[in-house]
Amino acid sequence: MQNNITFLSSPAGDNPAGEPRPLLGVSRSATGRRWLARPHDERLALAHAQRGGLPELVGRVLAARGVDLDQAEDFLGPTLKRFLPDPHALLDMQAAAEHLADAVRRGRRLAVFGDYDVDGATSSALLVRFFRAVGADIQAYIPDRINEGYGPNAPALLRLREAGVDLVITVDCGVTSFEPLAAAAQAGLEVIVVDHHKAEPALPTARAVVNPNRLDETVTDRLGSLAAVGVSFLLVVAVNRVLRAAGWYANRAEPDLMGWLDLVALGTVCDVVPLVGLNRALVAQGLKVMSRRNNVGLAALADVAGINERMDAYHAGYILGPRVNAGGRVGRADLGTRLLSTEDPVEARELAAQLHTLNAERRAIEALVLEEAIAMVEAQASTDPLTDAGALVIAGAGWHPGVIGIVASRLKERYGVPACVVALEGGIGKASGRSVRGIDLGSAVIAARQAGLLLAGGGHAMAAGFTVAEDRLADLRAFLADRIAQQTAGQGPLVPTLHLDGVVSVRGASADLLGHITRLGPFGTGNSEPRLAVADARIVRADVVGGNHVRCILSSADGARLKAIAFRAMDEDLGPALLNHGGRPMHLAGTLRADRWNGAEGVQLTIDDAALPGAS
Repeated sequence: MQNNITFLSSPAGDNPAGEPRPLLGVSRSATGRRWLARPHDERLALAHAQRGGLPELVGRVLAARGVDLDQAEDFLGPTLKRFLPDPHALLDMQAAAEHLADAVRRGRRLAVFGDYDVDGATSSALLVRFFRAVGADIQAYIPDRINEGYGPNAPALLRLREAGVDLVITVDCGVTSFEPLAAAAQAGLEVIVVDHHKAEPALPTARAVVNPNRLDETVTDRLGSLAAVGVSFLLVVAVNRVLRAAGWYANRAEPDLMGWLDLVALGTVCDVVPLVGLNRALVAQGLKVMSRRNNVGLAALADVAGINERMDAYHAGYILGPRVNAGGRVGRADLGTRLLSTEDPVEARELAAQLHTLNAERRAIEALVLEEAIAMVEAQASTDPLTDAGALVIAGAGWHPGVIGIVASRLKERYGVPACVVALEGGIGKASGRSVRGIDLGSAVIAARQAGLLLAGGGHAMAAGFTVAEDRLADLRAFLADRIAQQTAGQGPLVPTLHLDGVVSVRGASADLLGHITRLGPFGTGNSEPRLAVADARIVRADVVGGNHVRCILSSADGARLKAIAFRAMDEDLGPALLNHGGRPMHLAGTLRADRWNGAEGVQLTIDDAALPGAS
């Protein structure tokens, strides 16, 4: 379920002149949201439909995503030939590529220092695979989330130096690691930073800092949304070019860089960066590579997760990604990188099984922390309305730091406001935050650190992490509320909304429509999966499956039927609303997906929300 935020200048339901009316009249749904039609240019939508021979609903989706008529072909069929830039457009890229190519030719010992999330694991695995393929001596180091925390730390860097490493490449971290990188330089260890997080005016001590979000960078508008694995791929392209020009491949095979786009797709999807422009092309092409299952680690993980169909962004983001992440959250931090970089099928199966087990453990821990966090939010809400809080900052002793990011995401989805979850131990809190569209949480966290409220912190618009002393939590809450109020000044209070791309009947939710919608993928941030309202559907059967999911059969007056399911619906008001419909027609909101079972393929609605006609 995805919450967007609409800013209203008066309470929901008043509908003063100029404000959009609720779609199907739903101003308060079963999950407390207002339904709105996604804004779009009707004339452009019609032009898309006519020129492309598309259903009008698909034309509206293209128009709502800001796709002009002359961009439609590239949007529906994104290619790297069209979108891949010259890597040297990034500051320091040429220096980094030349220095790394020279290190390869001279046989220097390299190490990649990565983050423990999926973006870090895929970035690290990509660099390990590339440098091994060109004959370099390289190892990966992934810090332990609990004992070492995020990013480079001086003790780890110094240990790498003592082990004979000459040059370290940090990926998905490093741009604000001033003290650790200064210590590395003093010890004679060279560092190249490859990152994508927001930078500060000063840069760390490093041989090169490649980051499209450097403040002095000129390509941020085009490349600033890249995940770290996307930046890493551009680095690989650049180094490969230098090696080719130097004749390095005269007596050895040049690696097929396109064969590693599965890693780029996985990291890009899981880092929740906008799937537009280059990101869209990387994911579209990478998913094709992923479906070939050439990476033995990804293939083993797909097998253990029970994926027996062509993989898409959903599989990457919701099935593979959480398992890769599980090692960094509740197990060994390096398991994901090891799985994605191994060439040994036996090792791959063993690592995949470990990650699958750890993911189940992670889910159990997450459920307990989420239950406690929701109880705290509800207690706070009785005296501090959520719309006045700016951001939820919920702290608990004994919470596992490995699941707080997921819990923050769940709270953000549930309440429609930015959420930060803090795991306290010994007077210190490690925190992870997730934001909603329209609020830049990363910049607010960086400002809090610069104001002396945090021990460490950083991030980007939609996600952030920080370390805070327990006795500064109240000050931090007030600071974030003030910063978010500044960002939203003049826009009115936050009201949870669900934006929908169109309305269909039960019969209209067909396989033909799904086929057209599929062409709009890959889906993710910046190109969300089209959400539809299925109007006036009767629930002829509803039951609870898997403990907290609700499975339904929908029907319409003309006899059409449609399967539907609402995941985790019993954890909120949606589940009871579906079970206790009383035979009345309902409006249901959600996404259409393929339903494959026993060799047959149909259509299923994944329900995000529900409302009775005339709900308010």
